[in-house]
Amino acid sequence: MQIIPVASGKGGVGKSLLSANLAIALGQAGKKVLLADLDLGASNLHLVLGVPSPATGLGTFLTGNTDFNRIVHETSYDNVRFVAGDSEIPGLTSLRAPQKSALTKQLVSSDADYLILDLGAGTHTGILDFFLLSNAGIVVTAPTVTATLNAYLFLKNTVFRMMFTTFKKGSPARNWLNDIKNDSSSLQRMYIPKVMEEISRIDPESAKKFSARMQAFRPRLVMNMIDDPKDADKALKIRRSCKEYLTIELEHLGVIYRDLIQDTALASRLPIIVYKPQSLLSQAVYRIADKILQSETEEITDFSSFTDETFQSAEMEASIDFDSRMNYVEDLIGSGALSMGDLAETIKSQQYELSVLRRENTLLKHKISQAIQQGYRL
Repeated sequence: MQIIPVASGKGGVGKSLLSANLAIALGQAGKKVLLADLDLGASNLHLVLGVPSPATGLGTFLTGNTDFNRIVHETSYDNVRFVAGDSEIPGLTSLRAPQKSALTKQLVSSDADYLILDLGAGTHTGILDFFLLSNAGIVVTAPTVTATLNAYLFLKNTVFRMMFTTFKKGSPARNWLNDIKNDSSSLQRMYIPKVMEEISRIDPESAKKFSARMQAFRPRLVMNMIDDPKDADKALKIRRSCKEYLTIELEHLGVIYRDLIQDTALASRLPIIVYKPQSLLSQAVYRIADKILQSETEEITDFSSFTDETFQSAEMEASIDFDSRMNYVEDLIGSGALSMGDLAETIKSQQYELSVLRRENTLLKHKISQAIQQGYRL
């Protein structure tokens, strides 16, 4: 079984969209897929999947009211089964250790070729632990400043969580990590190369174990909601930060253009690759699914060169999809299916979104400036 956790540092970037449609794409390829909604406390994956909210879900299992096999539901999509979340049970957002252990045991022992975990947004410990069930989890982000920053911070918190679970209790490395963990401002300013220098000095054995684990850690990135080929460049900033400050090599799985047809598909209670399989959004999901399927048999000897190729490929895909998108708009206008008034309204909507992003960018710059000044005072 391949485990594919799908996470994001920020909500609203299309994490559930990718999870649901990717599950269907892999199912269409003949793979047995179990899709689980682990966005605890805000479960809505069934809406994207286009199925009614099941009567039994994670809540009924975690509270001991039913067996796990009773919450695994068949769907109308080939080879895809679904485990629904439950946002109406208090306390479900923070699982106790026995609950998390029991759920993990059931999920990873399921009969499936792929286990796709739609995780909640943010960096809660439970989310990070589920993400670390695989060395090749997917981080979904968007080209906005806040989304890219939160994607990087998610991976940074994941690495520190990996470090915390690698070091044994009572070891010099664990004690040192506990000390700096209590100083959140100090922890946020620390980067993995600097941390590892200190760990190697005080606890070489722990440093060696963590380094081996980091070499196997190969998270993957999806840039969603882009409007222009230049938006794809934002992924490069995440990659540079991860490489320099976290010593992580990111694989780029691909880009997905923003497509308003997704709203229509959602209103129709159909996943986009079922509602319109030839749309740019659907084709992007199929490309991502193909890359995941290819990874089953692909042997990578030079991972750094491989990641270079994935980013170059994503850049090329962004340009090709943009050309296809513009040709599609021209065809719609030419056929009369899209009026100039509709086009004008779309442009106005995008201008408004840009103005909101500019304000967010200005606010973020102000906060960064204040943080830098505060750091200098310290």
